Amino acid sequence: MTFSPLDSELFGPLFATDAMRACFSDTALVGSMLAVEAALARSESWIRLAPEALAPAIEAIQPEDLDIVSLGIRTGVAGVPTIPFVQAVQKQLPADLERSFHKGATTQDIIDTALVLQVRAGFDLIAADLNKVIAGFLGMADRHRAVPCVGRTYGQHAAPISFGYKVAVWLTCIADVADRLPDLRRRVQVASLGGPVGTLASLGSDGPRVLNGFAQELGLGITPLCWHTNRGRVAETGAWLVQLTGALSKIATDVVNLASTEVGEVAEPHLAGRGGSSAMPHKRNPVGSTLILAAHAAAKGLGSTLFEAMAAAHERPAGLWHAEWTALPSLFGLVSGALREAKLLADGLVVFPDRMRANIDLTRGLLFADAAAARLGARLGREAAHRLVEQAAEEVRQTGAPLADVLARTRAVRDAGVDLADAFDLAPAVAAAARWVDPALQHAAAIRERLEQREESV
Repeated sequence: MTFSPLDSELFGPLFATDAMRACFSDTALVGSMLAVEAALARSESWIRLAPEALAPAIEAIQPEDLDIVSLGIRTGVAGVPTIPFVQAVQKQLPADLERSFHKGATTQDIIDTALVLQVRAGFDLIAADLNKVIAGFLGMADRHRAVPCVGRTYGQHAAPISFGYKVAVWLTCIADVADRLPDLRRRVQVASLGGPVGTLASLGSDGPRVLNGFAQELGLGITPLCWHTNRGRVAETGAWLVQLTGALSKIATDVVNLASTEVGEVAEPHLAGRGGSSAMPHKRNPVGSTLILAAHAAAKGLGSTLFEAMAAAHERPAGLWHAEWTALPSLFGLVSGALREAKLLADGLVVFPDRMRANIDLTRGLLFADAAAARLGARLGREAAHRLVEQAAEEVRQTGAPLADVLARTRAVRDAGVDLADAFDLAPAVAAAARWVDPALQHAAAIRERLEQREESV
């Protein structure tokens, strides 16, 4: 059920954390299926639909007691893992208990609810990592709030900002996604128990009571109707995971550019043996950012698979629901690896303020063209000032002369009597960027606090 490239002994550790791989392992899935069956048995025992001894007997069975390799082979024949799983568990139970096992449930009930239990554990891991990533970038934005650097649009120098402002943008991208997690968890962490067509008809009038007890036993919510073919919550989970990789990839994209040889404003934290090349011994490649970008590239397709599964026919579709079994665990794995790399960046990104300052001077004052045009506009009019500075900027590119000098010897500027010295002062631009850092920090810190509070109450 959890087959994906993340199961690879070679690529799995590259793209996912060990904790998340364990969370969605075959052993964890079988353990979750056993927990689901035990909860069903206990709920039914409360109203005398199953013997009281059944739930403890199921709980005594460990995943290791079942031959998972054999279950996999038989799943290849049955088409779903639940059929060989039920048969294997029944063999472990006394004869007077096995006839009550799995009463009223269908394959999808067991698989969907087991998957929800795994998702819940996966969310726990993600929430913990998100807290650490947000905390790291909170500190980075604060430390560098007044460090001048180039603001870039379309890949070109635009106007000065501060590096703390850039980090604050990264921070809010992550925090805004994190803010949705507690509500998403409440929507997704729901039990699935509907029987063959979602009506629990085999349990008669006891069906609603069994469902409520079943969900209570597992610490899950319930939905108004069985969600066998209402896959919106699963798709919503996938969309959120893709959005999270997108927020992280914004950071990775910036870091890759800023760490390039020609820019050289940051470097990923150095780890022995990381970032090298098999051919070029001098290389120090941005491996962490690379893995984040790779995760986002792969995640989008997996998210699309989950949305495709919403087109479910009648009371259970062929193929679409099954496709979730690889897509959703893979998404959790990719997100875990991306967050692992983001934590390294948040805690150890190396910043080079001197190089940032040198890059500000690289374009001979063109970064201040907007400020100069604004001051000239008050005397010459906006359009005239814009044309004048645009022409001066072209001369700077052709001659290499500083923009301040080109403008100073322009007749229109002399005639206007405008003192442009303040326009080339870096401090106001940096201060303008820095003043936005505090609201961003407050916003992210508040989200982080709410995330922690909500996680405790889930």
